[in-house]
Amino acid sequence: MLHDPWLSRWLPLLKDCAGTRPVLEIGCGTGADTATLAEAGFAVVAFDLSAASATATRARVPGAQVSCQDVRAPFPPGTGEAGAVIASLSLHYFPWAETLDLVRRVRDTLQPGGLLLCRLNSVEDKHFGATGHPAIEPDYYLVDGQPKRFFDERATAELFASGWQLLAMEHQTTRKYVRQKALWEVVARRGDSL
Repeated sequence: MLHDPWLSRWLPLLKDCAGTRPVLEIGCGTGADTATLAEAGFAVVAFDLSAASATATRARVPGAQVSCQDVRAPFPPGTGEAGAVIASLSLHYFPWAETLDLVRRVRDTLQPGGLLLCRLNSVEDKHFGATGHPAIEPDYYLVDGQPKRFFDERATAELFASGWQLLAMEHQTTRKYVRQKALWEVVARRGDSL
């Protein structure tokens, strides 16, 4: 896995919106983004489904509060009224209705005006499962035994159509996993109403 400094350009906006409130990181992996956030002075509460990844993040960023849990479980204590939520390539494992519910839960955990920075698999992500796998529902496939969702522009916009102010939505590529990966990068602010 290669270094992917995607968060760097958003740090000033995160500081403005989150202030001293905690930043919740969903799917922290081995802690690359956790480290970026902690080095920028944020109080980070992170979790990952993988116990090995959570352990690696704890070792890499000892100042962060890190747990091992499923995203469908209640978010860790201390994250109600979070200043921001970071979810890099971690919201794509679920059926559409469950994905909508997850994004609503993320919104509900944010303080008013809090930010969500997320990256979502693109339907153009050919190297990582967007084609050639059994369909579960539209743009949702069983990829090597793991369900994975892929987003087009319409689905990405629809995900944040209610209760969010969309600040940025860009189609990008990264070489985080060596081969080129296509994704949507989204920055959304919690809106005042649904």
